[in-house]
Amino acid sequence: MSGDNSFALSVLARDSAVHTPYHYIPTEYVAIIFVALFSISTLAHIGQTVHFKTWWMLPTAGLCGVLEVLGWGARLWSSISPSAKLPFTIQMTATILGPTPLVAANFIILGKIIERLGPSYSRLSPKLYSIIFCSCDLISLTVQGVGGGVASSASNHNKDPSTGGNIMLGGIIFQMVTITLYVFLAAEFYFRFLTDDPFEEKVMKSLDATPGLTRGKMDKGLKMMSAALCFNTVCLFIRAIYRTIELTDGWHGRIISTEVYFNVLDGAMITLAIFTVNFAHPGLLLGKDRPISVRRRNMSSV
Repeated sequence: MSGDNSFALSVLARDSAVHTPYHYIPTEYVAIIFVALFSISTLAHIGQTVHFKTWWMLPTAGLCGVLEVLGWGARLWSSISPSAKLPFTIQMTATILGPTPLVAANFIILGKIIERLGPSYSRLSPKLYSIIFCSCDLISLTVQGVGGGVASSASNHNKDPSTGGNIMLGGIIFQMVTITLYVFLAAEFYFRFLTDDPFEEKVMKSLDATPGLTRGKMDKGLKMMSAALCFNTVCLFIRAIYRTIELTDGWHGRIISTEVYFNVLDGAMITLAIFTVNFAHPGLLLGKDRPISVRRRNMSSV
C-alpha cells in the first residue's frame, strides 16, 4: 500500500513539474548555492570598487552580480512555488540581462591593457574600444530587455511568448557577434604586440606625441590580467552560445526544459566569469596610479 502511495506521489510531482513555466521544478539547494555565490562576489566587487576607486566596475561587474542574485533568488522562489508566474518572469529577465554588464567590463579592461602595452599595436584606440563595444553592449542590453518584457507580458496573460523570445534571441546573437569581433581584434592586438609589429602610421603619431615611448612592458600584473580576461571571455561566450541555442530551440524545447543545462552553461559560466574579475581585479593588477613601464623602440625600424 505504501508503495502505491509513493508511486502516486512521484507521478503527481512529475505531472506538476511538466506544467510549471520551466517544465521542471528548480532545485532548491542549487538556487541557494548560486544566490550565495553571486552575493559574495557582488559584495566583494563593491568593497574592491571602494578600495581601488575603480568606480566603473559598479555599473558593470557590480550590476551583473545584482541581476544574477535577483534571478537566482527568483528561481529559489520558484522551487517553493513552482507554478507562480512572477518569479519565473523575474528569473527569465534577470538571468538574460545579467551577464551583459560584465561583458562591458571586459571591453573597458582591454582598453586599459592596450593603453599600457601600446595603442600602436591596436587597430582601434583604447577610447574607441570602450565607445564602440560598450555602445554595442548597451544596444544588446536594450534589445534583450525589450524582449524579456514582451515575453513576460505574454506569459502573464497566457499568450505565446515566442515573439519576446525571438527579440531576446536577436539581442543575444548581436551580443555574440560583438564578442566575436572583440575577440578577433584583441587577438590581433596581442599577436602584433608579441611579434612587435605595430601599425606604422600609429607609431609615427606616437613618436610625435611622446618620442621613444611606443611600447609598454608586459609585466606580471598585465600577464595575469590578460589571462583572466581570456578565461572570462571564454566563459561568457559559452554562455552566449547556450542561450542562443536555448532560445532557438523554443519555449517548449528540450534545451530550455533541462535544468542541468541551465545550471552548468549559464549559472556556472557566469559564476566563473564574475569571480575571475574578483581574483584578477583591474584595480589590483593594473592600478589607477601605477607608472607605465616602457621600452624605447628603435626609430630606424619604423
